[in-house]
Amino acid sequence: MSGLKIIFKKVRRFFEIYEEMGMTKYRGSLYREYIQQEDLFMLLCFSELLGIPNPVSFYTLEVYPEFYEQFHQWHIRMGMERSPIDGLSCC
Repeated sequence: MSGLKIIFKKVRRFFEIYEEMGMTKYRGSLYREYIQQEDLFMLLCFSELLGIPNPVSFYTLEVYPEFYEQFHQWHIRMGMERSPIDGLSCC
């Protein structure tokens, strides 16, 4: 039985390496797309606090605690040294 486990581990590792080789050239573009989508999502979440009307603000209220920690990284990436929201101090 242990011989089969070793074979399955080697086969699984082979497929992991194979998949990694196929994804290598797309990794940079996938990461850039991920960052763009995250930036858009953060803008939608905090747009009303920035003074931009947001039609989905009611639905984003429950995700504020989840993204509060990421808000600092987001506004730095957007080129704002300090938090643009008066009541929200993350820096």
